[in-house]
Formats: sequence, C-alpha cells, structure tokens
Amino acid sequence: MNIRRYVATFLGVTFVGFGLEAQAIDITGAGATFPYPIYAKWADAYKQKTGVGLNYQSIGSGGGIAQIKAKTVDFGASDMPLKPDDLQQAGLMQFPAIIGGVVPVVNLEAIAPGQLKFTGPVLADIFLGKIKNWNDKAIADLNPGLKLPADPITVVRRSDGSGTTFIWTDYLSKVSPEWKEKVGASTAVAWPEGVGGKGNEGVAAYVQRIKGSIGYVEYAYAKKNKMSYASVKNKEGQFVQPDDDTFQAAAAYADWKNAPGFYQILTDQPGKTSWPITGASFILMHQKQDKPQNATEVLKFFDWALKSGQKMATELDYVPMPDSVTKVIADAWRAQLKDGSGKPVWN
Repeated sequence: MNIRRYVATFLGVTFVGFGLEAQAIDITGAGATFPYPIYAKWADAYKQKTGVGLNYQSIGSGGGIAQIKAKTVDFGASDMPLKPDDLQQAGLMQFPAIIGGVVPVVNLEAIAPGQLKFTGPVLADIFLGKIKNWNDKAIADLNPGLKLPADPITVVRRSDGSGTTFIWTDYLSKVSPEWKEKVGASTAVAWPEGVGGKGNEGVAAYVQRIKGSIGYVEYAYAKKNKMSYASVKNKEGQFVQPDDDTFQAAAAYADWKNAPGFYQILTDQPGKTSWPITGASFILMHQKQDKPQNATEVLKFFDWALKSGQKMATELDYVPMPDSVTKVIADAWRAQLKDGSGKPVWN
C-alpha cells in the first residue's frame, strides 16, 4: 500500500498531510443549507477522529438533488423528501439524517425573540402581499401588548431551489387555501412578493440588513445570528416557541418504519407543544454505486453522526434521529445500496 501526499478539503478549509492511500478518501456532498450548521460540526469532529474529510457544498436542496442525479457528488442532501416513485425512477435511495425547525424572523426595533406572535393564515397573507404594513389589524390583534410600527413590510424569501422553502410553503399550503391555490408547495415557487436571498445564509443576511423585513430560516441560523424570531400558533391552537423540545414534539408523529422510502413531511403536526413548521433533512445516494469505497465512507460518516453526534445536534437545537430509527436506516443501507456486482456496500 503506497504512502502519498494528499490535500484534503472540507467546509472551505484545506489540509495538507501524508497518509496511506486507502485512508486518503474524502467524501463529497451537496445540497440543503438547512442542516449545514450540524453537518459542519459533525465534519469537524469526524475529521479529528478519523482523518476523513467532508467537502459539503451548502447550495440548497434543488442543487443537491441535481448534483446527486448527475453523480458529481457522493451524496445529495434535500429537505424535501423525494416520493418513492421519483426515487425509483432516478435509481436513488434516501434516509433522514436530522430534524429541525423553520422559523419566521423579523427586523423590528424593540421586538425580542419570541415576543411577536403569528398564525399560519397571517403569515400566508404577508407572503401573498395582502398584509403590507406592520400595524395591520390582523397582526395587531394577535399582539395587543406590542407597539407595532406603521412601516411597510419587506418580504425576504429564497432565490434558489430550497428544501427550507419546501417546508415553509408546504406549511402555508396546509393553513391557507389561497396560498395552496395560488402558490403551492415546492422547493421553488412563483413568489407573489419579496426579495430573494441565496441559502439560509442569504435570507438571514437580508433580514438583518433591511428594517421592517420578515423572512424564514432554519432555527440554527436565527439563533446563531441573534435574530428576532416569532412564535407561531400550532394545529392545537397553542402559540409555541421554536426549540428542540417543540421540534421533538412534532417529530414524534413521524412513522419512519412504515414510510416507503422514508417519505415523511412533518409540518402542521398535532400536539399541544408541536412546532408547526418542523421538517427532516434527507440524504440521497445512488442504489447502484460506481464508487463503492466512497459510498462506504459516506455511510461510515453518517453511522458515526447518527450514533455519536446526537449531543452536538441538540446543542444546535436540531433533533437527532432516535436509536430505533437509526437501526431501520442501517437496514435500508444493507438492502438498497450495492456495488456493481450486487454486493452490499454496508455490512
């Protein structure tokens, strides 16, 4: 076995070192920005433990789906699960890696995080462009103790194909018949209103910059950037705050074992403490692996992350997959991911 010099790049940082040829495989992935904070944290810890690097491009779920279909990465990542028929047609399998929440964020003076209240229909009307000012009666009636300005509302939404957009628009479609009819749910929609930012990072940056703005981001971005997020009325009529407990409450209703292709959407779940805009993020891989060694390294990474990365996930207010689900995921790897001769790439 040859020893060679190698350059490993992950998360934008380049490392130069020496290692055995068999140990120099770095894995590549692309897609959802929703799970990027935890993937970055996992990648750093895994690199220190194993020496294997992860180069993950946070480009949005649409880009991740496109790249895995084109076989330019070892795995794709999407917050919009592909339906079983779509998986079969593309020769892909998917599995959930993490659960989190999407939150509305605002840039309003003297409004603390969690202080502002919204209902789903009011959020839909804002993003439809029907509610145009912050002191509109529909918002004021929900927030009688708050001093709301008469300023115009600037809507900030994603400009790229985005699983976060899918979770957001799927929720709005469930709570607003008008939204469902006029806009619908997808990774990319014909927005009736707003300015576009690329990635959760871009939306967060725009909302921080534009006074009187409202957008939607994964909770870790809101928390990291100390943004003012809102509470939202859930299916049971309760105003709830976003955190790992309310995400977990919504996630409890997922039936992963009996879901073909792990297809589950977690928006607008029942439960008094459920956060209504909860979603899972999924990993996509080809069932027939042209590079089985790379595929095995990907599975080693996610096996470690699912089993040993739970504490890191909860620290960032994500919900890790339960142990019972990780066993089902590993069984799916064995059954569905094969090399060219039909041999499983995971034992």
